[in-house]
Amino acid sequence: MASATGIPQHPPINPDDGGEQGDLEPLLGRPGDASQRDDAPIVKNLIIGTGVIAEAAGVLLVASVWAAVFLNGPLILFSVHPLAQSVGLLVLIQSILVLQPTHTGAQKQAGQKVHAGLNFLAFVTFAVGVVSIEVNKFLNNGVHFHSAHGFLGVIASFWLLAQYVVGFTMFGVPALYGGEANAKKIWKYHRLSGYVLLLFLAATVISATQTDYNLNVLGIKLWATVVIFVLLIIGVFPRIKKQKLGL
Repeated sequence: MASATGIPQHPPINPDDGGEQGDLEPLLGRPGDASQRDDAPIVKNLIIGTGVIAEAAGVLLVASVWAAVFLNGPLILFSVHPLAQSVGLLVLIQSILVLQPTHTGAQKQAGQKVHAGLNFLAFVTFAVGVVSIEVNKFLNNGVHFHSAHGFLGVIASFWLLAQYVVGFTMFGVPALYGGEANAKKIWKYHRLSGYVLLLFLAATVISATQTDYNLNVLGIKLWATVVIFVLLIIGVFPRIKKQKLGL
């Protein structure tokens, strides 16, 4: 059925999906509202639907952290940690947004490659942030697990590492799972874990606003950080495809 402009109100049914909308139906909205068009460049996936809200949240996070670091106090080794982690999270957001709208085989293959590349970049960036704070603590005899942020940060680091290992091996070495067919069966759990991890990372960053370094030096407001992550959730979660989670 077409609108007055001649554009279909809903995307055509794909016979490969058994006559169902399949990967086209997001958690919120109509089928096709957050789906990549066949002739659209993959970069457009970043702003489809509510994706632009997620992008705004990521940019606001980086801008607020970097402004706070450069405008308050001298730059020290510890400063690398918030700078790197905020950029790492922004890159991680891109890796999620670029893959969400894909629904055809060709789109998924291209999206997985970009997703993997962005995740590798995010991993390296996060690693820089973790190494900087560990070296800083070693040089200054700092205490580990001094705050809730410290505990959450360690859990997030290991969770991220596990997520990366599973994701990269499923994509690059499916034989480890008994073949490509078995590896694909795990994808929905990998996706679900990733979305829950995103919420956990949000809690980790929010907890950073209550650390001594932020309260005494950076001055990033708790309410502002909460607002940013509410925007991120609004931007990311409505675009989740039900079929990709087995719903």
